[in-house]
Amino acid sequence: MRNHIGMAAGLVAGLALGLVASATGSPALHAVADGIRPVGRLFLNLLQMVVIPLVAAALFTGVAGLGDVRRLGRLGGRTLGFFWGTTLVAIALGFAVAALILPLVTISPEHQAQLRALGGDSSAVTAPPAAGGLRFLVDLVPANPVRAAVDGQLLPLIVFVTILAVATAALPAGKRDALLQLADAVTAALIRVIHWVLLLAPLGIFALVAPAVAQFGWDLVRAMLVYVLAVAVGVTVLVAGVFVPAVRFVGRRPVSQVLRASLAPVLMAFSTTSSMAALPAMFQAAERDLGVDRRVAGLVLPVGASINRAGSALFQAVALLFIARLFGLPLGAGGLVQAGAAVFLASLTVAAVPGGSVVSLIPAFTAVGLPLSGIPLLLGLDRIPDMFRTATNVAGDMAAAVVLDAVEGKPPA
Repeated sequence: MRNHIGMAAGLVAGLALGLVASATGSPALHAVADGIRPVGRLFLNLLQMVVIPLVAAALFTGVAGLGDVRRLGRLGGRTLGFFWGTTLVAIALGFAVAALILPLVTISPEHQAQLRALGGDSSAVTAPPAAGGLRFLVDLVPANPVRAAVDGQLLPLIVFVTILAVATAALPAGKRDALLQLADAVTAALIRVIHWVLLLAPLGIFALVAPAVAQFGWDLVRAMLVYVLAVAVGVTVLVAGVFVPAVRFVGRRPVSQVLRASLAPVLMAFSTTSSMAALPAMFQAAERDLGVDRRVAGLVLPVGASINRAGSALFQAVALLFIARLFGLPLGAGGLVQAGAAVFLASLTVAAVPGGSVVSLIPAFTAVGLPLSGIPLLLGLDRIPDMFRTATNVAGDMAAAVVLDAVEGKPPA
């Protein structure tokens, strides 16, 4: 909570300085805004420094920690299928909602060119033109994973780490646990570094937002408000259009009953922006109020709190297209496919830190060639989208418990 307040304060201060400078045309205020720009670049460099090892370690720990997929059993396989399937649907919905709402963002081509110029030196790597069809699939498998990491080719690196993690999960317990302990320790250390970097986020966000708003004024502020609206509409459509029908027609439960039971854990997630904090309330609601079998709840809900990121994936899809529109960088059909794959893989690497869904977008940004200078804009606004996407993740966990309870053969209560 404190991190979110600090980042919001940095955003508000940057907006205030930028708007006053833009409205008054004061050369002194413009000079102050431009003078602090290097502080923002330093903040971006610190984020980029951590992202490659964090993505690799966190993804390896999450996938390998599931254990041998062959031993998860039918319920485990169905659980993963539900979560990953709804994540893919969420990404498609995010793109659709963004395509409908983001045209309300009116940034002139001149301002887009100026934003690209401002962000050009803070971009990670310049992504190659989006490949289509089989070429894209072939390029996902790296011939040299180390070179992929060095070159910032994070999607191929993620594919390699996923394959390695699945292979590790199939090893005998002793060898698997040794690698997991090492990866878990590395992940914990890198998350600590992210915590330290995010302590600088208020200053970094201020230093990046102030000069941008000073240059573009209310146009940029209105664009950011439209982006928040798109996220809120998107997660509402996901819950109403995917989770509610799944509960009604597959889970065979009255929607009103599930909504009443889910209210407490969803509100807990909304207020704390933590799926783990809502886990006790989820157990109570699923077992006591909905009569979900304890075996189902005991597997589905903890796994969901750990890896279910449908709400986060929808947010990331909207955020990616928002930055693309803001900077005037159209993706095209091939770019959308590449962006969707990037968002799906990025959603698997969300770190348990404030703004983790934003930080984990860095691989997706590099994959499609978006400037990383858009990240601080998203971080400064992130408290509101974070509440919506976390509540949506928990709603998905509850829907999964009800659906899988029915699919496993238990008659509805």
